[in-house]
Amino acid sequence: MASISVTLPDGSVREIAMGTTALELAGAIGPRLAREALVAEVNGTLTDLTSPLTTDATVTFHTFNSDEGKEVYRHTTAHMLAQAVQRLRPDAKVTIGPAIDEGFYYDFDTEPFVPEDLEAIEAEMRKIAKEDHPTQRSEMSRDEAYALFDGMGETYKREIIDDIPGEETLSVYTQGDFTDLCRGPHAPSTRRIKYLKLTSTGGAYWRGDEANKQLQRIYGTAFEKKGQLDEHLALIEEAERRDHRRLGTQLELYSTHQDLGGGLVLWHPKGALVRHIAEDYWKERHLAGGYDFVCSPHIGRSKLWETSGHLEFFADDMYSPLDIDGQEYYLKPMNCPFHILIYKSRQHSYRELPMRLAELGTVYRYERAGALHGMMRVRGFTQDDAHIFCRPEQMPDEIDRTLGFCLDMLRAFGFTQFELFLSTRPEKAVGDVQQWLDAEDALRAALERTGIPYEVDEGGGAFYGPKIDLNIRDSLNRQWQCSTIQFDFNLPERFDISYIAEDGQQHRPYMVHRALFGSVERFFGVLVEHYAGAFPVWLAPVQAVVLSITDDHREYAEKVRQELADAGIRVEADVRGEKLGYKVREAEMAKTPYMLVVGAREIENEQVAVRTRQGNNLGAMPVAAFIERIQEDIGSKV
Repeated sequence: MASISVTLPDGSVREIAMGTTALELAGAIGPRLAREALVAEVNGTLTDLTSPLTTDATVTFHTFNSDEGKEVYRHTTAHMLAQAVQRLRPDAKVTIGPAIDEGFYYDFDTEPFVPEDLEAIEAEMRKIAKEDHPTQRSEMSRDEAYALFDGMGETYKREIIDDIPGEETLSVYTQGDFTDLCRGPHAPSTRRIKYLKLTSTGGAYWRGDEANKQLQRIYGTAFEKKGQLDEHLALIEEAERRDHRRLGTQLELYSTHQDLGGGLVLWHPKGALVRHIAEDYWKERHLAGGYDFVCSPHIGRSKLWETSGHLEFFADDMYSPLDIDGQEYYLKPMNCPFHILIYKSRQHSYRELPMRLAELGTVYRYERAGALHGMMRVRGFTQDDAHIFCRPEQMPDEIDRTLGFCLDMLRAFGFTQFELFLSTRPEKAVGDVQQWLDAEDALRAALERTGIPYEVDEGGGAFYGPKIDLNIRDSLNRQWQCSTIQFDFNLPERFDISYIAEDGQQHRPYMVHRALFGSVERFFGVLVEHYAGAFPVWLAPVQAVVLSITDDHREYAEKVRQELADAGIRVEADVRGEKLGYKVREAEMAKTPYMLVVGAREIENEQVAVRTRQGNNLGAMPVAAFIERIQEDIGSKV
């Protein structure tokens, strides 16, 4: 029998019989690898373990420890979910069921699910795992696939098949009594799925379009070890406790109202105060960083959006136009064209560059109703935009300082873990190739100087320029997309902007978009969840509350409150006739950093008894000493 050469990750080469499956190769390497491998990567392509190896190849095996392994594991579990639902509800139609971060989901055309349904489905999934069904891949023609799924009554599959490019191979996977359209790959058997949990259910429109039928979605997760699952479920529970939508109501930070419209936020006094403090700090740092503030209107004439290209490429995400004096105006989806018009309002000399224009500008984008989520996905939001116009020789330093500025600002808000990504020139792009290369070099050099590991998405940049994406990790280790540093070789051409260089000629400046928070609303939501509503002292809407023990102590409580207020502390006094324990619990529920209890002893000694929201009793101290302590907290941003 003919043999082939297989190169393994350690560089070793094995000669094996042609037709040997990847699983058999894993067994030859070692029994543990055969037990733990979920998928093989053959010459860079993920492949089922049961697939035969027919040519010389480089082979890597992925277990649950890799991202590829986790995705395959959870995708197979999603198929088991669909199989279980169809066993319990034979009339349910299946649609799609992908693996997602930390889990999977599947959408069904059926009646809504209730918690008791999830318990029964979960039990059936465990039964399917024990039945040890091999996952078998079959390839077929388009007509064969239509006939198969039409015969099964799976009407949604025909629409999915219609969207698959004609040159792409159609494949289905079968496990026991269940068959689904899928490109794969999958774990070799349902027995490989050890620990699973269905976590929630809800509605989802077919293909995310409200004009389509609403389907029933089930979310779940799966892990190789029980401890991993238990840890993840505890994380979900903690995430629910920190949910900014729940805390937003509990702490009276913001609200949304159906009468107002989906995705539009009303900031309540406490939430607006936190926003004000954050924005003041933002402004202070930007002024110190050499930025100039600008302001722009909320609407613009259609001609502006035609010039910028938004009506050509972004119209579906814009609101319908307003008719004003017979002309069409649009709510702005971005601030960029306004900043360019400010730059273009007069001719600039090379001596005036770099020019850094910054704005906290509210923009409006149409998000589908099903995508709206508290403050994280809204329709009206404030972008902390900046646009930098500079000469070619200034560009590398500007990128370096901009990235450092972003990291420094985010650290001030308590974020210390970052994920950095560089996206480079795609196949179809505008602008001079050398400018792209110079821009990429500057971005790469700035990333290198941070000392933080980064990933490169080759060819993943927008058509108009390369970029850096800066993601933050919160206290639950969740990743949030935050800052962006984006070159633009498109808008300067569209708006024909220039500066007069030393040679007396007009030259095109480099233009860089920079968002730091991304959106104020989304960043606020992340802050709420990161701190579970217990903002650091410098951001807390109320930094201290004075609690009187009885009515006899009201006057002293008010005196202390005024003394703290005069020192610039955000302070309240609770002098109601309630029991002290009740007042303390209310202050703790409000996440107030410090509680200052005053009674007869404190009045006599002109002190306050200090207690923290964590329940720590710091004892009695003079009011001046407490003021010094809290001002240190504020200054150090803790």
